Amino acid sequence: MIRYLIDANAAVYAMDVGYERLTARIAECAEGEIGISTISFAEVAYGTYVGKPPSPEVLDAFIDAIPLIAFDEAAARAYARLPFKRARFDRLLAAHALSIGATVITANLAEFTDVPGLAVEDWTR
Repeated sequence: MIRYLIDANAAVYAMDVGYERLTARIAECAEGEIGISTISFAEVAYGTYVGKPPSPEVLDAFIDAIPLIAFDEAAARAYARLPFKRARFDRLLAAHALSIGATVITANLAEFTDVPGLAVEDWTR
């Protein structure tokens, strides 16, 4: 069962050097306990496409280790109930996490503070 959804920023950090605390916490998760929303994957994949880190090979290896979790109808309905804010990717991720009862792993807690009932953790600190 998915307990954690990793945000795009935390995923990029996990694929970089120098974030040992984050990668150690990810490694502690049992198989199937952590995933990446297709929303966050789209955000990271777009960055890769336009030449930002991670490289396509590193992103592929990450997805082999951290499964993609599809954004579905329940997530879309949860999104419709969230308060409006500029960061639409973060809102979509928050809705996805709420719909499956998962905690968002992010390095940017401030983007999620106004989402009622959402559990959020920063594993980079």
